[in-house]
Amino acid sequence: METSVQIEDILTLGPIPESLQTPFLRVANGLMQRASFPKEKVMGLLAQMLHNPKKFAFSKNKVTNLAQAVYALNKQGIAVPLSEIGLTYLPPEPAPYVLGVSEKQADRTVDLRTDSLPYAVFGREQIEEGALKQMETAASLPISVAGALMPDAHQGYGLPIGGVLATEANTVIPFAVGVDIACRMCLSVFDLPPAFLKRQPDLLKKALVEKTKFGMGGETREKFDESVMDLPEWSATKVIRDLKDKAYRQLGSSGTGNHFVEWGIVDVPEQDDQLGLPPGEYLALLSHSGSRGFGGTVANYYSKLAMQKTRLPKQAAHLAWLDLNTEEGQEYWIAMNLAGDYASANHHEIHRKLAKALGEKPLTMVENHHNFAWKEQLADGRDVIVHRKGATPAGAGVLGIIPGSMTQPGFVVRGRGHADSLNSASHGAGRLMSRTQAFNTLTRSQWNTALREADIQLIGGDLDEAPMVYKNIETVLDAQRDLVSVLAKFTPKIVRMADANRKEGRED
Repeated sequence: METSVQIEDILTLGPIPESLQTPFLRVANGLMQRASFPKEKVMGLLAQMLHNPKKFAFSKNKVTNLAQAVYALNKQGIAVPLSEIGLTYLPPEPAPYVLGVSEKQADRTVDLRTDSLPYAVFGREQIEEGALKQMETAASLPISVAGALMPDAHQGYGLPIGGVLATEANTVIPFAVGVDIACRMCLSVFDLPPAFLKRQPDLLKKALVEKTKFGMGGETREKFDESVMDLPEWSATKVIRDLKDKAYRQLGSSGTGNHFVEWGIVDVPEQDDQLGLPPGEYLALLSHSGSRGFGGTVANYYSKLAMQKTRLPKQAAHLAWLDLNTEEGQEYWIAMNLAGDYASANHHEIHRKLAKALGEKPLTMVENHHNFAWKEQLADGRDVIVHRKGATPAGAGVLGIIPGSMTQPGFVVRGRGHADSLNSASHGAGRLMSRTQAFNTLTRSQWNTALREADIQLIGGDLDEAPMVYKNIETVLDAQRDLVSVLAKFTPKIVRMADANRKEGRED
């Protein structure tokens, strides 16, 4: 096995300028000696960097500095093309993605059932009438099989937020997944005591400001792991291909609305082998966001397409579905699942950056989607598609996170597998008032008082996310004791949200 790279090897890649030959050699041998890369892998990495220096220059990787030097030359008009030998080091192009179906979905007009299916409601006394009416309409769809309404439910588009709907196994409703596909939670717990918050508040606030990006234009340059962008699904459809560059730029960023990244304290009252933490209090990081502009554009495109293909009465128009046995349905299903992978990668990027700023590795991580559709099986054995729009998966033994608000605690929970809830629980406290109501009725003085009383330091945010717009999380939790068991409590302390900009739409 060869133990070093020679200058002759470097020059086989292409016409490397003399000024970069020594840096190339130093990086190559450093990778072999310190990272234990075999020579073939080193040459392959250098070839990939020369093939796309911009990609490597704007992400965190083992050749970032070298890529920046090559990219700087490119911007000066000095190209460093790969030689024929250099091209052989590149990985093969992925095979074109094949949908597997070619049938188009026909346009048709569909009536609702005369009687809606029965569905379970948890915490009915806390749920507004509009959400109940929306759930009633959803349960009247001819494709509906079962439904449930979580205690944090409130009115949305089509299916209410906090609504769970099981439909026939060949159908998916884009609006029942939600506009922010794969909006999710992620919690990292560190081996640091709560006192660290008091000792190092400036460090923690600085990390949130410098290492997070929020809002419609939020984009990142430093990336730890961009392998999600190499998934073959990015070539599956024109809709996806057209969004890939934007998705890459936004990887590791958060949206607007109720999206946040926050430091807080996790209290673990007793030993739980699944959670894997001894009893005690720990510094923790909690984030809430989804698939950014990629997921939002996919949702809007296929929701409109579904409404063209499946024409329903006005009150049910946003519950139009796509047939998974057609091109349109398969395209959405692929895009939705890709958005799920992408949203997960977003959170991991955020947590890695903040963990690095902290100089710590997390003891454990808990995460879950709460805007998604899953292929599942009901208790009676029927195969269905379960849409959870603002609902946490809570199958038996499944871990999840139910947040409160910027002044209320959140909870790490384990699902009990309750059949009537379709193995689901709430995804938060749920709103008491709309954003418009919040802007029209609340004052910054009220908001600041609530933050001060709860000892919360807030960076960004606006009145539409003030604590008073949310239900009491303890009351919401009490309504679903049969659905989940509480394993730990998270208390927020330093909260980062998008800066106030009422001209931007909300991504939650």
